[in-house]
Amino acid sequence: MRRLVGLNFARLRREQGVTQERFAEISGFTQQYVSDLERGRRNPTVVTLFHLATALGVKPIDLLADCDEDGASA
Repeated sequence: MRRLVGLNFARLRREQGVTQERFAEISGFTQQYVSDLERGRRNPTVVTLFHLATALGVKPIDLLADCDEDGASA
């Protein structure tokens, strides 16, 4: 599940043309947290998923959607 969230988060962030650094600036999360999240090293809480999704302008469920190993939505 951590890997799935990380893949979806990275894909959505890149689709918006936002760097990890810029996302950190606008969201309040650290760049290290964002990096760890994308690599599946973080286990975000439901509240954190909500805040990440809000900062990306997506629904929290979008971070949990099935995707392939390349990060593309299934």
